[in-house]
Amino acid sequence: MEEYGHGREFMEDHQPVPQQTPEKGSGKPKTYRRGILTGVLASCGIFVCLIAIAAFVILRGFGAGDLLSGGCLSKLVTLTSIIDYYFYEDVETDQLQTGLYKGLLESLGDPYSTYYTADEFEQIMIDTSGEYAGVGMTLTQRTDTNQVFVVQVYEGSPAEQAGLMAGDELISADGYTAREMDLETFVSHIRGEENSTVDIVYARDGQQQEVTVTRAHVSTPSVSYQMLDGNIGYIEITDFAQNTQEQFEAAMEALKSQGMQAVIFDLRSNGGGLVDSVTAILDDLLPEGTTVYMEDKHGERTVYSSDDEKQEDIPMAVLTSGNTASAAEIFAGAIRDFNYGTLIGTKTFGKGIVQTTIPLPDGSAIKVTTATYYTPSGECIHEKGIEPDIELEYQFLGTEDQVYDVTLDNQIQKAVEVLRQEM
Repeated sequence: MEEYGHGREFMEDHQPVPQQTPEKGSGKPKTYRRGILTGVLASCGIFVCLIAIAAFVILRGFGAGDLLSGGCLSKLVTLTSIIDYYFYEDVETDQLQTGLYKGLLESLGDPYSTYYTADEFEQIMIDTSGEYAGVGMTLTQRTDTNQVFVVQVYEGSPAEQAGLMAGDELISADGYTAREMDLETFVSHIRGEENSTVDIVYARDGQQQEVTVTRAHVSTPSVSYQMLDGNIGYIEITDFAQNTQEQFEAAMEALKSQGMQAVIFDLRSNGGGLVDSVTAILDDLLPEGTTVYMEDKHGERTVYSSDDEKQEDIPMAVLTSGNTASAAEIFAGAIRDFNYGTLIGTKTFGKGIVQTTIPLPDGSAIKVTTATYYTPSGECIHEKGIEPDIELEYQFLGTEDQVYDVTLDNQIQKAVEVLRQEM
């Protein structure tokens, strides 16, 4: 979602920073694959999509009548004429119109409010659904060189079957050179119709190779899990997409079948996602009660609650970092306020506002910050973040020649220590 530095075969909602490919002994936990690589989470957030809108609201209260009065339309005509006559290249009308729409949202001074063209919105919807036709990779692009690197290859995906690996540099796809375009455009050449093929040129260890990959339906993994020693489950949630609850429930059932007696939820690189997704997962875990509520500028309140049909009654720990943001902070705040687990790590990002994405009749959309959210105890964490119960900076416990492993992650090992005392 982004301006656009990183993505599941296309994009995520972060500001790009230069690529930092983990090296042996670097001590970067695998949980940083998607968050740290894109730096500060500038606009990753809660994404509430209004699916059913009979008509979008215009000319209501303050509206076009106020905005376009006072010679504004006349000035726009003048500016357009000047551009048409003096600008050294021809400019398409739709390009100028898109600039007007984007500029209107940018004038709010809110980094989370934006205008999406129809193409951009279509890709946003694909990203939040977690389902698409492609080859199954997460990519990132360096802002200084425009190089595109593979961050993650999904298990069982066409990319894995073709031999692509994390760390590979993608040179081109079907002849389109990665360095000559932004990541969103490049990814559009990788994705395509199911069962069609794409020719990918990549570089590994300084040697270029070419492979033909057959596109397939891909369900983006946002949950991974494993059983640690002592029957302690470990679940990493990298974002909250439409299919995250299904993956989460499958992970919990698999770990329970292996005898799980306590669980660690790793949200250290989780930049947020869908409110409905995170609250549905909280409903799986927590007893009856409010999990989060939101208030708009009119004082209207929206409440999300857990019922008493399902809940887990095992010791829990939640790992947090400065990249734990938005919907992930809803998760951490609810676990904390219900006294349902121990938060371990560092203070979260502090994004306590809600964006609503409103589709428009022409296929475009706007995303607007519409409300502030509060944890169950009534705390607004915006620009403050959530302090963990146990403050602990990340430290790699291995040597320089060792690769990352959960046993060498001091925050995970601290969580194991805490949970063993509670079991």
